[in-house]
Amino acid sequence: QLQLVESGGGLVQAGGSLTLSCAASGSIFRITNMGWYRQAPGKQRELVAVITRGANTNYADSVKGRFTISRDNAKNTVYLQMNSLTPEDTALYYCNVQNLGGQVWGQGTQVTVSS
Repeated sequence: QLQLVESGGGLVQAGGSLTLSCAASGSIFRITNMGWYRQAPGKQRELVAVITRGANTNYADSVKGRFTISRDNAKNTVYLQMNSLTPEDTALYYCNVQNLGGQVWGQGTQVTVSS
């Protein structure tokens, strides 16, 4: 079974940057897509960015040009570099990792952007 450990959330001023990390362990065999989702209070969870094993990426329109997703397959880790943060980016960010057995969610890491 996959286990995920997220890190990197915190409080930052508008215009600042943060980098989130999510390390997978356990059943890491054939991890496919790795991604980040977020959920703001009162809103549904939404896709932020996803990266395939071959490093193809997809971003939500709201973060294009500001966020960059990357992965290190040797470390089974996915990263989310977030620049030019705005208060609208405030949310609980969840890592999502898929393998041949299904998908696993991280516990979530809070990102708060002050104006």
